[in-house]
Amino acid sequence: MSTLLTSVMNMKSPNIVIVGDYMLDESVFGDAERLSPDSPVPVLEVKKTESLAGGSGNVARCVSAMGGNVTCIGVIGNDTEGQTLKALLEKDGINAEHLIECQDRPTTVKRSLIGLAQHRHPQKMFRLDRETKEPISSEIESKLLSALSVSLQMADVVCIEDYGKGVLTPSCCKAVIEHCREAGVQVIVDPANIDDYSIYAGATAITPNRTEAERATGTRLHDDEPIAGAVELASHLCEELNLHAAVVTLDKHGAVVKERERDAKHIATTVRTVYDVTGAGDMVLAAIAMGLASGMNWIESVSFANIAAGLEVEMFGATPIPISQIKLAVIQASEEGRGKVRSSELLNIELNALKQAGKRIVLTNGCFDVIHAGHVSYLREAAKLGDVLVVGVNSDAQVKAQKGDNRPVYAIEERMEILAELQCVSLVTSFEEPTAEALIKLVQPDLYVKGGDYAKEDINEFELLTSLGIEVEVLTHRPGRSSTQVAAQLRGDE
Repeated sequence: MSTLLTSVMNMKSPNIVIVGDYMLDESVFGDAERLSPDSPVPVLEVKKTESLAGGSGNVARCVSAMGGNVTCIGVIGNDTEGQTLKALLEKDGINAEHLIECQDRPTTVKRSLIGLAQHRHPQKMFRLDRETKEPISSEIESKLLSALSVSLQMADVVCIEDYGKGVLTPSCCKAVIEHCREAGVQVIVDPANIDDYSIYAGATAITPNRTEAERATGTRLHDDEPIAGAVELASHLCEELNLHAAVVTLDKHGAVVKERERDAKHIATTVRTVYDVTGAGDMVLAAIAMGLASGMNWIESVSFANIAAGLEVEMFGATPIPISQIKLAVIQASEEGRGKVRSSELLNIELNALKQAGKRIVLTNGCFDVIHAGHVSYLREAAKLGDVLVVGVNSDAQVKAQKGDNRPVYAIEERMEILAELQCVSLVTSFEEPTAEALIKLVQPDLYVKGGDYAKEDINEFELLTSLGIEVEVLTHRPGRSSTQVAAQLRGDE
C-alpha cells in the first residue's frame, strides 16, 4: 500500500487552533433573466439567502469536515452578524468561545449576489463588503494572545489565516509565532497578499499561492517554466524567513514544497474541471494542518492538500469536503485504486464515501469459477438495481470445499480479474468465510442480490439481512450450462 494512502487511512482527530480574520459570507441567490428598464444592468429576482462562516471560519469548517477538533481565535463585532457567525461555527461543533467582541469595529461581512440565467449553473454577479482594516487595539491583542496561551495547552498545530483585515497586526502575528515556538507547536501561515512577509518570520511554514509569492518576493515567474521559478521562490522564502518549509501553490501545476536542508519537490495535481476557485487556499491550509497533526511528513501533507483542493475547485463556493470524499480521491489516485479489485479495508472507505454521495449499493457474491453467459446476464441485471455493484468472490479454499477437489479451475486472482473487466461490475473483493455474513456486515448494502431458482428465505444469510434491514432480491439465472457442467466438460467428464 502506498505511503500516502496508509497515512490517510490512519488519520487522527487532532486539535487545530486557527488564528485569523473571521467573516460572515452571505449569498443571495436568485434568477437573473432580464435587464433593468432604466439602466443596462441585470436584475436579480431573489429566491433565497444563505449565510456561512467565511475567511478563517471556512478554514475551521474544512478542518472540522476532515475530522479535526477546531478552536477559533479572532474578533467579531458587537452586532447581529457576529452572533450569527458564532452560532454557525458552533452548529458545526467548532469552538468559537475565543471570538472576541469588539465595540469599535463591525463583523466582516461578504455579501455575494448570485444569479441563475436560462437554467444554467449559478454565477456570482456582484459582491458587497462591509469591513474595516484598522488594526486592532493593544487591549484586544492581549485578549487574543491570552486565548492562544490557553488553547496551546491542547493544540497539535496552529494555523494563521491572514486576510489583511487588521487582526494580525505585525506585533500580534509575531507574538503568536513566538508563543507557538515556545510551546513547541508547529504554526503554519496562509499569508495576506502583501509586499513584506517579515511579520511571519520564524513560523514553521508558509503557504502562499503563486501570485502572493511573486508579490512578496518581487519576482515574476515565467509561464513556460513556473515550477522551476516556484522552487526559487520557495527556497528564498524558506531562507529569508527562517522557516522549516515553504509551500508555493501553482493552481493546475500543483505545488512546490521546499524544506530546510532538503531539495525542493514538485507535487503534481490531477487535472480537474475548475468550477470555482473560492476556498481552495483555505482547503490547502486546513489539509496541511490535518496531515501534519496526524503524523504525515511534508510531502505527504502537501500531496493530501493537493487532492483536497482539487475537489474543492469542482464545487461552487467555499464548500468543505468530507474526509470520506478526500479518502476516496486518495484511493483512486493510488496504485491500489486503479482497476476495480479492492481489499476489504479500502472497500470500506470507498463505500462510505459513495454512500455519503447518495449512491445505492448492490452486493452479490459467489464462486464465479468458469464464468459463462448466465453469470454475465445475472450481474448485468443486478447492476441495474442500483448505482454501484459490489461482487464478493469466494476464496480458493471455499470453492474447493463447496465444489470438490478439482475446483477451482481459476485461482482467486484470475476470477477477480475477469469479473473486473465486466462493465456492469463496479468493485470486486474476496472473502474467506463459508458464508457471506462478514462481507454483508462490511459492505452494508442497500440491496443484496443472489442468482438462482429458490426463495429469498432459503438464502443462508437471510436472517442477518432481515435484521440489518437490507433488501433482498433473487434473480433467476439465464438457462444454459452451469459452471460445474463447463468444468466437467473441460476435464473430459462429459
